[in-house]
Amino acid sequence: MATKNYTAEKLENNEINKTVDSLTVEEALQININGKAFTMTMRTPGDDHSLVCGLLHTEGILKRSNYSPEIVLNKKDDETIITSADLTIPPAELGKGYTNSRSLLSVSSCGICGRTELGDVECLGKKIDFEGTMDVHMINEVFSKMNKFQHSFRLSGGTHAAAAFTIDGELLCTMEDIGRHNAVDKVIGELVLSKRLKQAACLTVSGRISYEIVVKCFKARIPFLAAVSAPSTLAVDYAEELGITLFAFCRENRATCYSHVYRANKLRPIINTV
Repeated sequence: MATKNYTAEKLENNEINKTVDSLTVEEALQININGKAFTMTMRTPGDDHSLVCGLLHTEGILKRSNYSPEIVLNKKDDETIITSADLTIPPAELGKGYTNSRSLLSVSSCGICGRTELGDVECLGKKIDFEGTMDVHMINEVFSKMNKFQHSFRLSGGTHAAAAFTIDGELLCTMEDIGRHNAVDKVIGELVLSKRLKQAACLTVSGRISYEIVVKCFKARIPFLAAVSAPSTLAVDYAEELGITLFAFCRENRATCYSHVYRANKLRPIINTV
């Protein structure tokens, strides 16, 4: 399992300390078939040969389950992470799934999965330059508010939730869906329809944070993003680049801040170094 260390600041039991967390790596893998871009998937690097082979069979790209195509894995420049896979497959071996490259579901629930070129991945728009701050002790409060509206989750245990709040912690909207990204889309859509998007300063989600959620938050111009579970490496990198203050592991009166810590107004004065 590929991981990478990130420096963060951890709030727990009213104490704040510097910490180093190992986060799961999230990177794009472009798949090319017979010299042409076919699709791409976000994944954790490692066992890429098996990933590509399995995807080809489960998505109906190959006609025969016992056919194993030639797969050449490539690294970008001198980096250690594989970024693309080149496959040579005779036309007679290609199944119906080969014609559906742009709708192919190759997921870590990622917004760029199914695109055909790494060059398609762009974050358009100006970096969020938000000058306000948020009381970090309010993080647990906003999650408590969101949890009260997780009605489907209490019945089924099978849904995720997302919610939007003002900078003062006022609940604007909360939604549930079987997919994390769908719940976020529902929240942002409701804010647009009710003309309250500009009031939103914090987005909370019930699960982990991958690249896609960060980009959705950015496109909505929401400066704070908080998650119950872990972020991926790409989520932290994009949050830093796009101007989003990212909190994760927000549960049991604790939270860890990975980017733009200066916006958390009760962190800086009481930092302890470990």
